Amino acid sequence: MSDIKQISATSAYEMIKNKPQTVFVDVRSSMEFLFVGHAKGSNSIPWIDEPDWKIDPHFATHIRQLTLGGAHSSDEEGVPIILICRSGHRSLEAGIHLIKEGFEDVYNIDTGFEGDLDENHHRGTLGGWRFEGLPWEQG
Repeated sequence: MSDIKQISATSAYEMIKNKPQTVFVDVRSSMEFLFVGHAKGSNSIPWIDEPDWKIDPHFATHIRQLTLGGAHSSDEEGVPIILICRSGHRSLEAGIHLIKEGFEDVYNIDTGFEGDLDENHHRGTLGGWRFEGLPWEQG
Protein backbone atom coordinates (compact mmCIF):
# COMPACT_ATOMS: atom_id res chain seq x y z
CA MET A 1 0.00 0.00 0.00
CA SER A 2 1.21 3.50 -0.82
CA ASP A 3 1.45 6.33 1.66
CA ILE A 4 0.00 9.78 1.23
CA LYS A 5 2.73 12.25 0.25
CA GLN A 6 3.07 15.60 2.06
CA ILE A 7 3.65 18.55 -0.27
CA SER A 8 4.00 22.30 0.20
CA ALA A 9 1.49 24.70 -1.35
CA THR A 10 4.11 26.05 -3.78
CA SER A 11 5.22 22.55 -4.82
CA ALA A 12 1.57 21.57 -5.34
CA TYR A 13 1.01 24.66 -7.51
CA GLU A 14 4.05 23.75 -9.66
CA MET A 15 2.83 20.16 -10.00
CA ILE A 16 -0.64 21.32 -11.06
CA LYS A 17 0.91 23.62 -13.69
CA ASN A 18 3.33 20.97 -15.00
CA LYS A 19 1.04 17.91 -14.89
CA PRO A 20 -2.31 18.96 -16.36
CA GLN A 21 -3.87 15.56 -15.54
CA THR A 22 -3.49 16.32 -11.81
CA VAL A 23 -6.80 16.43 -9.94
CA PHE A 24 -6.91 19.18 -7.30
CA VAL A 25 -9.56 18.68 -4.60
CA ASP A 26 -10.58 20.99 -1.76
CA VAL A 27 -12.07 18.79 0.97
CA ARG A 28 -13.39 21.62 3.20
CA SER A 29 -17.10 22.17 3.69
CA SER A 30 -19.02 23.74 0.83
CA MET A 31 -19.50 26.91 2.93
CA GLU A 32 -15.76 27.25 3.61
CA PHE A 33 -15.05 26.77 -0.08
CA LEU A 34 -17.56 29.45 -1.02
CA PHE A 35 -17.12 32.07 1.71
CA VAL A 36 -13.49 31.75 2.88
CA GLY A 37 -12.20 31.36 -0.66
CA HIS A 38 -10.45 28.56 -2.50
CA ALA A 39 -7.48 27.86 -4.71
CA LYS A 40 -8.22 28.59 -8.37
CA GLY A 41 -8.83 25.37 -10.27
CA SER A 42 -9.68 23.30 -7.21
CA ASN A 43 -12.74 21.04 -7.13
CA SER A 44 -14.98 21.08 -4.07
CA ILE A 45 -15.62 17.58 -2.72
CA PRO A 46 -16.21 17.92 1.03
CA TRP A 47 -14.82 15.19 3.29
CA ILE A 48 -17.14 16.38 6.07
CA ASP A 49 -20.01 18.77 5.29
CA GLU A 50 -23.06 20.45 6.73
CA PRO A 51 -25.72 19.90 7.91
CA ASP A 52 -24.73 16.64 9.65
CA TRP A 53 -20.93 17.15 9.80
CA LYS A 54 -20.30 13.48 9.11
CA ILE A 55 -17.69 11.95 6.83
CA ASP A 56 -19.12 11.45 3.35
CA PRO A 57 -19.32 7.65 2.91
CA HIS A 58 -19.15 8.19 -0.87
CA PHE A 59 -16.04 10.39 -0.82
CA ALA A 60 -13.82 7.89 -2.69
CA THR A 61 -16.56 7.35 -5.29
CA HIS A 62 -16.75 11.11 -5.92
CA ILE A 63 -12.98 11.22 -6.40
CA ARG A 64 -13.11 8.24 -8.79
CA GLN A 65 -15.82 10.01 -10.80
CA LEU A 66 -13.69 13.15 -10.95
CA THR A 67 -10.68 11.19 -12.19
CA LEU A 68 -12.77 9.02 -14.54
CA GLY A 69 -11.56 5.93 -12.70
CA GLY A 70 -7.88 6.47 -13.50
CA ALA A 71 -6.58 7.13 -10.00
CA HIS A 72 -7.08 3.79 -8.33
CA SER A 73 -4.87 0.72 -8.65
CA SER A 74 -4.20 -0.29 -12.23
CA ASP A 75 -1.35 -1.27 -14.54
CA GLU A 76 -0.94 2.29 -15.71
CA GLU A 77 0.29 5.23 -13.65
CA GLY A 78 -2.53 6.69 -11.58
CA VAL A 79 -3.81 10.23 -11.88
CA PRO A 80 -2.11 12.43 -9.25
CA ILE A 81 -4.58 13.73 -6.67
CA ILE A 82 -3.72 16.77 -4.55
CA LEU A 83 -5.90 17.44 -1.51
CA ILE A 84 -6.24 20.72 0.40
CA CYS A 85 -8.25 21.82 3.44
CA ARG A 86 -7.93 24.69 5.90
CA SER A 87 -4.68 23.61 7.61
CA GLY A 88 -3.75 20.20 6.20
CA HIS A 89 -5.42 18.01 8.84
CA ARG A 90 -8.76 17.06 7.22
CA SER A 91 -7.10 16.60 3.85
CA LEU A 92 -4.55 14.25 5.45
CA GLU A 93 -7.38 12.19 6.94
CA ALA A 94 -9.20 12.15 3.57
CA GLY A 95 -5.97 11.17 1.79
CA ILE A 96 -5.34 8.27 4.15
CA HIS A 97 -8.88 7.10 3.38
CA LEU A 98 -8.18 7.29 -0.37
CA ILE A 99 -4.99 5.23 0.02
CA LYS A 100 -7.01 2.58 1.90
CA GLU A 101 -9.52 2.65 -0.98
CA GLY A 102 -6.76 1.79 -3.49
CA PHE A 103 -5.68 5.21 -4.75
CA GLU A 104 -1.92 5.40 -5.19
CA ASP A 105 -0.70 8.88 -6.14
CA VAL A 106 -2.22 11.04 -3.37
CA TYR A 107 -0.71 14.28 -2.04
CA ASN A 108 -1.68 16.44 0.93
CA ILE A 109 -0.87 20.16 1.04
CA ASP A 110 0.69 20.20 4.50
CA THR A 111 -0.24 23.79 5.41
CA GLY A 112 -3.63 23.81 3.69
CA PHE A 113 -5.36 26.92 2.41
CA GLU A 114 -4.99 29.07 5.55
CA GLY A 115 -2.21 27.43 7.62
CA ASP A 116 -2.09 26.86 11.36
CA LEU A 117 -3.18 29.28 14.06
CA ASP A 118 -0.61 31.87 15.14
CA GLU A 119 -0.08 33.12 18.71
CA ASN A 120 -3.11 35.42 18.29
CA HIS A 121 -5.30 32.54 17.07
CA HIS A 122 -5.37 33.90 13.52
CA ARG A 123 -4.86 31.90 10.37
CA GLY A 124 -3.07 33.02 7.23
CA THR A 125 0.10 34.31 8.90
CA LEU A 126 2.11 31.07 9.26
CA GLY A 127 1.65 29.38 5.91
CA GLY A 128 -0.89 28.05 3.50
CA TRP A 129 -1.97 28.58 -0.09
CA ARG A 130 -3.06 32.21 0.43
CA PHE A 131 0.00 33.06 2.57
CA GLU A 132 2.23 31.88 -0.30
CA GLY A 133 0.44 34.29 -2.68
CA LEU A 134 -0.87 31.54 -4.93
CA PRO A 135 -3.98 32.14 -7.08
CA TRP A 136 -7.28 31.97 -5.20
CA GLU A 137 -10.79 33.34 -5.43
CA GLN A 138 -13.96 33.76 -3.42
CA GLY A 139 -17.51 32.97 -4.36
